[in-house]
Amino acid sequence: MLNQFQNHIQLQFPFLKESKFFIAVSGGIDSMVLVDLFRKSNYKFSILHCNFQLRGEESEAETQFLRNFCRANQIYYSIRYFETEQYAKEQKLSTQLAARELRYNWFQEKLNQNNFQYLLTAHHADDNLETFLINLSRGTGLEGLTGIPAQNDYIIRPLLSFSRDEILAYAEENELFWKEDSSNASYKYLRNKIRRQIVPILKELHPTFLENFQKTQEFLNESQALIEDEVNLKYNDVVQEDENKKVISIEKLLKLQNWKTYLYHWLKPYKFTAWNDIYDLVNATSGKQIFSEEFILLKDRTSLLLFEKTDNFESYFLNEDENTLKVPLKITKSKVDNISNPSKHVIFVDEDKLSFPLEIRKWNAGDVFYPSGMQGKKKLSKFYKDEKYSLFDKENQWLLCSNNEIVWVIGKRADERFIATETTHNIIKIQLED
Repeated sequence: MLNQFQNHIQLQFPFLKESKFFIAVSGGIDSMVLVDLFRKSNYKFSILHCNFQLRGEESEAETQFLRNFCRANQIYYSIRYFETEQYAKEQKLSTQLAARELRYNWFQEKLNQNNFQYLLTAHHADDNLETFLINLSRGTGLEGLTGIPAQNDYIIRPLLSFSRDEILAYAEENELFWKEDSSNASYKYLRNKIRRQIVPILKELHPTFLENFQKTQEFLNESQALIEDEVNLKYNDVVQEDENKKVISIEKLLKLQNWKTYLYHWLKPYKFTAWNDIYDLVNATSGKQIFSEEFILLKDRTSLLLFEKTDNFESYFLNEDENTLKVPLKITKSKVDNISNPSKHVIFVDEDKLSFPLEIRKWNAGDVFYPSGMQGKKKLSKFYKDEKYSLFDKENQWLLCSNNEIVWVIGKRADERFIATETTHNIIKIQLED
């Protein structure tokens, strides 16, 4: 197995020879074999070990075993103890999910602290098969059937092409020591049931079942790559982007066969979960919204708008003695002697009619103003409608206000009440900078 492993690493991960990396080691057979393979291949690495304090003396015995192993072999190591059950309770997670979240957060922290590039784990081919069956049992799309990736960003899994039997044979042949996790024998966990009850039957039905499964996953991954290429091509036809939002044309979307599949792939990175509600949004009335943790998907007449959540209650202030505001927009004010070239981005106002500090805020229900060039007042909501504002545009339009009265719909229209005239004695120029 050693020669096969070395050839595999040289072919798939040649950059590891010159890289700084950690190996995540539990003390079990898989991770101890991975360590031994890299030691005998003359790679330099360090070890990370998590003690989740879930199995009492057994957990501590694993930690001490690994500590002694690293000291005996002069391998740098780092060990972290976690209050896993307390964390699971606080975060309302299962114990398994809590442990996963804790360890990967710590792994990322250690990588950053030590300027290491990669973290290696000991997942193997049988783990991949078990994950496939778990996902299949729960219901999944093609992506859930493509298995554990050999590399996912900074995480590398060098043993994915090797079976549990090969790993066991290597460990016994090389007289390695390891610690057996007693929880692996428990039928409390779905993975263990699949590992101990279902997989042996599948292998009994067909002796080369695992090898056949690996070939099938190769085909599935190739199919997934083709789908991703097609999804990306159609994205450019259907979706427009600017700095603040993505605009999905409903008309173009519905012309696609299997448009729900395209929409799923485009929106999945934004952690939406209510997929049926999202698909219904296409035919919903304007204004209906679906939320993820950080994003909003909004139906706006002929489009779906995707944008980050913002706090509409934020206000910013420009004091009388300040000439520049940088957040949320860059606005400058200055005293001038005359009016010249007013535009959507530059207004001239009567200083004597202003009350400082000036406030920059979003709109509120009931806001009215007196649009320049028009007679009388107008509801801001009506102005937005006439200007064909989308709901996204409304929520992202800033207003310049004096004593809560609108001076300027910034970048759009000034208020007639505050505009400077030829008879104004104290003229203030206010400009929206690019």
